Amino acid sequence: MVHAPDDQQNFIGHLAELHRRLIFSAAAILVMTVLSFTFSRQLLHLLVLPMGDVRLKAFNLMDGFFVQLRIALFAGITLTVPIWLYQGYRFVLPALYPRERKAITPFLTSAVLLFFTGIGFGYYMLKGMIHVLIWMFPPQIEFLPSADSYISFVVFFLLVCGFTFLFPSVLILLVQLGLVSVDWLRKQRKIAYFILFVIAEIITPVADPIVAPLTIMIPLVLLFEGSMLVGRRIEKNRLLRDAAEATVEQAV
Repeated sequence: MVHAPDDQQNFIGHLAELHRRLIFSAAAILVMTVLSFTFSRQLLHLLVLPMGDVRLKAFNLMDGFFVQLRIALFAGITLTVPIWLYQGYRFVLPALYPRERKAITPFLTSAVLLFFTGIGFGYYMLKGMIHVLIWMFPPQIEFLPSADSYISFVVFFLLVCGFTFLFPSVLILLVQLGLVSVDWLRKQRKIAYFILFVIAEIITPVADPIVAPLTIMIPLVLLFEGSMLVGRRIEKNRLLRDAAEATVEQAV
């Protein structure tokens, strides 16, 4: 019997482990989606509040089902964020040094908090954005809001806001692991601002190309600058720790 080389066996083992983690994460999303479907009408009530007195309309027989399914899937993805982030952590855990493992734990906590903060911020922004969009309809056009289109837009917008708010946690983790430096981030500040503005332009479907995106971009810029402050603190602590370890080694 011919055995595969060690590196090939390791690669196959990593693929099997990744497959297992992905299956577990997908199963968690599926279970939470099914459970959330029973509460989809209550969640729909929350999602349509930003519309005010405007009532949504359905134009297809299956819209009622698909609207509730989208809401349930949104809830399933949102509520399982801690689970699939933890599964990602467990996948990379064997390749991490003890110091790197300590860096992952605060990353997971801050990532979950920032994700839900982004969801809340996006929900807060919805009412003003929707009112602007409705106001832009000329009198010659009668606005007939489709329930399916509205829920699709809201779900997409909230998820993008949530994942965008993960940006500073990722930066801090990269600094903690020594993959990037704060000085490098400062040099790329203009590029980062431009990327953040492009993201804000994409997720704000308002004809105003400046004011509306800035309402999204400003919090992201503050988070970016805050992540560099935290990263600077991490680098200083690392230098102090390395100096202390070097002193101990010299004494020995």
